[in-house]
Amino acid sequence: MHVFVTGGTGTIGSAVVAELLGHGHTVLALARSDGSERALREAGAEVLRGGLADLDVLRDGAARTDGVISLAFGHDFSSPDALTAAMAEEAAALAALGETLIGTGRPVVTVSGTPWVPGRASTEVDPTPTDGPVGQRGRSVGALLALASRGVRAVAVRMPRTVHNRGDGGFAGLLTAAARRTRVAGYPGDGSQRWPAVHALDAAALFRIALESAPAGTVWHAVADEGDAVRDIAAVVGRRLGLPVEPVPADTFGPFGPIFAMDQPASSAHTREALGWRPVHPGLLADLENLRP
Repeated sequence: MHVFVTGGTGTIGSAVVAELLGHGHTVLALARSDGSERALREAGAEVLRGGLADLDVLRDGAARTDGVISLAFGHDFSSPDALTAAMAEEAAALAALGETLIGTGRPVVTVSGTPWVPGRASTEVDPTPTDGPVGQRGRSVGALLALASRGVRAVAVRMPRTVHNRGDGGFAGLLTAAARRTRVAGYPGDGSQRWPAVHALDAAALFRIALESAPAGTVWHAVADEGDAVRDIAAVVGRRLGLPVEPVPADTFGPFGPIFAMDQPASSAHTREALGWRPVHPGLLADLENLRP
């Protein structure tokens, strides 16, 4: 397949591009900067210049290819307003991509987050939250999946709170960045809350499998570690960076503070059984051993 990829230079996206190329697909990747274009060409992808807000460019990319994997999202998480703006940009982009594929039967695979369910690990049948700090993302993904009834093989891969590679990425990466900034490896509450995680290379394999074979309107979980306690994550970060490990206020983590404080384990049992996906790369706590002061 010739696949249009947005967000192809991020932690997940770069792994997805390599995974697709390594399995015989070709890639047309969106690039908003010279640096991104250079990295994508070096990886072996064809490049389409533009950003996530360039809806006509997105429509062109979707129309020119056999399927789409949409991973791009804004990088400014400094305030609730910035996060809201990023979600609005993503919503418009997904709508443009989906509308372009109506009636074609071609796939579009997008990214979402695993939900949180009080008292147990969430599963693929649990609904994506449509309220709270990132509820707009759930609504956008729901609208895309609804296009399954209009001839689009729309699929969502739900990602855990941390997608990591060599100790970097996701909520654990934000926790590490906060530790470097504040000189404390901190965690909100008592740290017993659990975060699911997956290595980026394992997640990339699931995106490829979903693109190739997942039925329209389906949701899958890219979860390798069902739930690592946040204080255990902070303990590794503190040890690797030579910093004290202590409870800190949730607002240390900006607009993500309320999510950081939640217990939110997730299961991928159905995904593994139905799609044959098997994570094989290091878990989060082992991967964090790659951190350097």
